[in-house]
Amino acid sequence: RQFNVLSFDKTKELIDQYVHFYNYERIQLKTRQTPYQTRCLSM
Repeated sequence: RQFNVLSFDKTKELIDQYVHFYNYERIQLKTRQTPYQTRCLSM
């Protein structure tokens, strides 16, 4: 997906949202868990 971003702050906000999604909400097909859930179980 592409965005037309007008400011540095908006770009940073979009990147932060994506990183949060990638680490906390994205389901991995192999484990059927989020990366965060996998990390919590390994502790």
